[in-house]
Amino acid sequence: MANYTLNKTVYNSNQYKKVIDTSLTQYVTPPPVEDTITVEEFFNYYNKIFYDIPAEGNINSHTYLVKTSGDYIQSSTGNEEVQLLLDEITLLRQQLLNANQQLINTQISSSLQNI
Repeated sequence: MANYTLNKTVYNSNQYKKVIDTSLTQYVTPPPVEDTITVEEFFNYYNKIFYDIPAEGNINSHTYLVKTSGDYIQSSTGNEEVQLLLDEITLLRQQLLNANQQLINTQISSSLQNI
């Protein structure tokens, strides 16, 4: 069996502070705990306070939610539908204008024949 020699160094309370670093420089503070809720919790709260939320307003309103959500998803579907409706209105106005013009022309023609 082999023999090993062990040496032990002992420091008194004044000496060890000079030899051993006790500043805990390796210690990292944990990130602060954020007050967050899950998406499911959000919608549970939202459904509970739905009628308490004002319909109109720049912030904290249904109008604000619709606007910010629409901006977020860049709702192009709604824009396409609006454009289709505007195009249809333009076409109907043109047809009405043409029909009125034909009516006026018919009335003028009828008046001239009666003279």
